[in-house]
Amino acid sequence: VQLQASGGGLVEAGDSLRLSCVASGLTFSSYAMGWFRQAPGKEREFVAGIGWSGGSTYYADSVKGRFTISRDNAKNTVYLQMNSLKPEDTAVYYCAAVASRTVVPGPKYDYWGQGTQVTVSS
Repeated sequence: VQLQASGGGLVEAGDSLRLSCVASGLTFSSYAMGWFRQAPGKEREFVAGIGWSGGSTYYADSVKGRFTISRDNAKNTVYLQMNSLKPEDTAVYYCAAVASRTVVPGPKYDYWGQGTQVTVSS
C-alpha cells in the first residue's frame, strides 16, 4: 500500500492550499481516509476524516469551517482544501487510510503516507 501526498508549500496567512493524496495497493472505496498533521515539537494530531463514500466527514475544531476534506474514488484520491490558513497550521501533513467504511476521527489508521510540508507565514 502506498499513499502519496502532495500539494504542500509556503504560503502567507489567509492564503489557500489544496493537498492531494493518491492511494495505491488497496481497494480505495473500502477505506475511510484521514488527514493528520504534526508541527515541530508537537504530537501528530487528527485534522479531518472522510467515510468511504464521502458522505460523512469529521473535522478537528481547530480547522472546522476553514478546511474541507473530499475524495474521488474513481481516482483513488483524497483531498484537503485549506482556506484562510494561519501560521498555526504550519506542519507536516499526512494522509492515512483505515479499513472502515465510516469516518474515523482518531489516530488508529492502518496505512500512512510520507507527509507534505505546509508552512504559513504571518
